[in-house]
Amino acid sequence: MITKRHTVAGGVVVDSHGRVLAIERDVEREGRIVHEMRLPKGHIDPGETPEAAAMREVGEESGYWDVEIATDLGTAHSTFDFKGKHHEREEQYYLMRLTSAVRKAPEPTGPEEALFQPRWLEFEEAAGSMTYPSEQEFVRRAEQAFRAMCTGAG
Repeated sequence: MITKRHTVAGGVVVDSHGRVLAIERDVEREGRIVHEMRLPKGHIDPGETPEAAAMREVGEESGYWDVEIATDLGTAHSTFDFKGKHHEREEQYYLMRLTSAVRKAPEPTGPEEALFQPRWLEFEEAAGSMTYPSEQEFVRRAEQAFRAMCTGAG
């Protein structure tokens, strides 16, 4: 089986009410429609920093372009098989603050991305709703970092 390696970056965006930006869609997987709840993320383009890629991906997938990075949430490694290929993925996430609640046009780069709809969730609901374990973990990391920032303990 062919192995593809990916490096991606994304954001756990928090609004002024302390809610997390999730993106959801119904998409075809192996001949059936499945519901996905995700965090915005995507591939890092050549010459692009992980931070710039994360901010760009948030805007492209959600339409929320006005974000700033608050802190680095670290990385995780994930593996999965899809369409006859084995994928090894390094994921880098950042806790981000929404700096304007104005939602502009998203700029999806493919038909599956065009299906995403933004949804704001409380941390606990967001962590439990994410489709993939790595994204559940990043929501938990983001909550810890956010709480520490709010109490001045971080």
